[in-house]
Amino acid sequence: MRVVIGVDWSDQAFAAVTQTFQLYRPTDVTLVHGVNLGMFEQPIVAEAANLQGYDDFRHAMVNAGHQLLERATALVPPDVPTVRKVNEIGSPAQVILDSAQAVSADLVVVGARGRSRLAETVLGSVSHRVLSHNSRSTLIVKGQARPIRHALVAVEGRDDADRIVEWLTHYRFATPVELRVFNVVIPIGLDSPYDGMEARTWWEGAEAYAEQLVKKTAATLSDAGYTTDTKVAIGSPAVLIGEEAKTLDLVIASSHGRRGVARFLLGSVSHAIVHHVSCPVLVIR
Repeated sequence: MRVVIGVDWSDQAFAAVTQTFQLYRPTDVTLVHGVNLGMFEQPIVAEAANLQGYDDFRHAMVNAGHQLLERATALVPPDVPTVRKVNEIGSPAQVILDSAQAVSADLVVVGARGRSRLAETVLGSVSHRVLSHNSRSTLIVKGQARPIRHALVAVEGRDDADRIVEWLTHYRFATPVELRVFNVVIPIGLDSPYDGMEARTWWEGAEAYAEQLVKKTAATLSDAGYTTDTKVAIGSPAVLIGEEAKTLDLVIASSHGRRGVARFLLGSVSHAIVHHVSCPVLVIR
């Protein structure tokens, strides 16, 4: 497994490094730090602003990045065959994404600082940007690193379930993890006088499909050696997944990979989940 881990000086970043090796045994690890110089990233801007000591400032920031990567490297188990360190000036999220592309990463790992969704929209967030623009599976680590013993597998439909099953079968956890396969049926307002029997029939079919989906997915994962159980709930997917995850160690979901207007109009359950849970979230692509 090839893993790219984004690091900065935050506690969440160091937790992300530690969490990676509690979950997996990767053979190829790239630690990435984007040196963010802000508006002074380009020398011509610094010169125009008459910034005194620009070169010293730039060198100090780059050297601090090297020190950070050395500290993060100390958290990598000594038996990992390949460990790379990337320390580049630029947008941290973009440096992480470019590095993942360069090494053909199987997984990108970043820590999340727990900003609200509104704050992320206004201020930006490295984890939010990586999750939004990454075409590879992404692990968002929230809080301190923890042993992973019980995980929630949130499936929306057959495509999501197949994608997650393929990942879990191909990339095994470092230690045994029990899986709860979970699906949420979204209510459609059956009390409306315009619904009639057709809507109620559809609703009953949706519940039956959800039960069939989680049981079939769990059976496939059981055949692959996992211990599983299933659950179906009714309501808001992100909210109920957040509630269910309170007693679990990890949430696993799949992303449809929507971009631009489609993502804005249709929303993203995987992105919403990140804001409703306090445990790590693994988004499969």
